[in-house]
Amino acid sequence: MPFFPSLPDNAIVPDVQKLSPDPSLFGHWRRFSEILMRGPSPFTEGQRELIAAYTSGVNSCAWCYGGHSAAAAAFGIPEDVFETLMDDLDAAAVEDKMKPVLRFVRKLTESPSRMTQSDADAVFAAGWDETALHQAVLICARFNFMNR
Repeated sequence: MPFFPSLPDNAIVPDVQKLSPDPSLFGHWRRFSEILMRGPSPFTEGQRELIAAYTSGVNSCAWCYGGHSAAAAAFGIPEDVFETLMDDLDAAAVEDKMKPVLRFVRKLTESPSRMTQSDADAVFAAGWDETALHQAVLICARFNFMNR
């Protein structure tokens, strides 16, 4: 439900975007999203979709979780990852190198004011660099925006 009286109860994102007084605003947003999810990155496209799906799952956004889980699978993330991902990250069939990234994303989504250097250090200890952490933050922020 969009809570805007001019929109129907079944409004979707493009309907809400039409409320913007400047139509170019969401064109920029789409280009940002395309570059973030498909442009150069330390993460594969599948890993980026996994981060997107996980963030959406943490936010209980079934629409985005389902769509981006399917996209992650299409980009090579094993489908069995999603059987336990939201219930038990440690038991999920996620590559070990991704687990600190997903833990970081969960904490950033649920309690951003509690982030500490040790959260970032866990990502670095897994072999990721600052560019990867920055990309994870951007993907997390993008999906928190869309989910909410």
